[in-house]
Amino acid sequence: MSRDIKSLEKRDLEAELLRLGEPKYRAGQIYAWLHRGARSFSEMTNLSHSLGGKLDEQFYITAPKALREQRSERDGTVKYLWGLRDGESVESVLMRYDHGNTVCISSQVGCRMGCAFCASALGGLVRNLEPSEMLDQVIFSAPPGERVSNIVLMGIGEPLDNFDNALKFLRIVTSEGGLNIGYRHISLSTCGLAERIDKLASYNLQLTLSVSLHAPDDETRSRIMPVNGVSPIAELMNACRRYFDVTGRRISFEYAMIGGVNDTEEHAKKLARLLSGGGWHLNLILLNPVAERGLAASTRKDTEKFVGILERGGINFTFRRRLGTDIDAACGQLRRKERIE
Repeated sequence: MSRDIKSLEKRDLEAELLRLGEPKYRAGQIYAWLHRGARSFSEMTNLSHSLGGKLDEQFYITAPKALREQRSERDGTVKYLWGLRDGESVESVLMRYDHGNTVCISSQVGCRMGCAFCASALGGLVRNLEPSEMLDQVIFSAPPGERVSNIVLMGIGEPLDNFDNALKFLRIVTSEGGLNIGYRHISLSTCGLAERIDKLASYNLQLTLSVSLHAPDDETRSRIMPVNGVSPIAELMNACRRYFDVTGRRISFEYAMIGGVNDTEEHAKKLARLLSGGGWHLNLILLNPVAERGLAASTRKDTEKFVGILERGGINFTFRRRLGTDIDAACGQLRRKERIE
């Protein structure tokens, strides 16, 4: 049965080449071609015809089809709809900054976390993405002649719900001979699976962990984030403290301001108390609209009151820029499209 060669780490690829009776150094050549976006073994011009034939018999190369490309007229953000081998599809977003190109990638087809404000959970979880399918979003989102310098796992799906594949993707995308993107240029966003945060901490990766908090108390958070029933706030915060103690990496908390839901003065006071004295950073963002959800962003008046309380509480926070809202490419707006036959 044909196997997914792009989901192999370099050391595993070396073992496969030795098994095929080929010298180990060939693995480095193949690895480089795969990470440059080669779609077939015949493109790998420094490989012999016989080796290409062996590889064709044993492996396949994933390469998504760009079904749709939308470009924001406001800020140049580009959203891609990628068609996968089995007819499913996912979205990813390319954002241009002064410091380089950042790509926001998906980790699952759909999502089972059920957050009330997010388009990604509409329709539930279909399947996990393979490491190669996450890697492809980085490779093929790069503009011609340019490279991606930063990755955020904040697209469709919960990365820690696809833990093993996400971890393998991280090892591959940071490896020498491939894209070689440093861990400090990667952010992983989770809705707050405390047990998986502890598991991630055990690997001591120097990436940025971003936790979707969105409420400062269990009552509010449980209404909009079902995961709170599994990992309530106290348990989540303890896991975050342990993560910081192990890795030394400051955690970023995400907080989408939802009108009449989590944006009162009392919510702001609770949030200031919750985040005081920790190694945290708070990212505020006005809720991005999702038609099916029926929720709206906070008003300017309520936002100003909220921010004032945080400032007086000495909380370190920023307001995140809203990129790609005119093409539904902003946080919470990515979604699985209908299966493509």
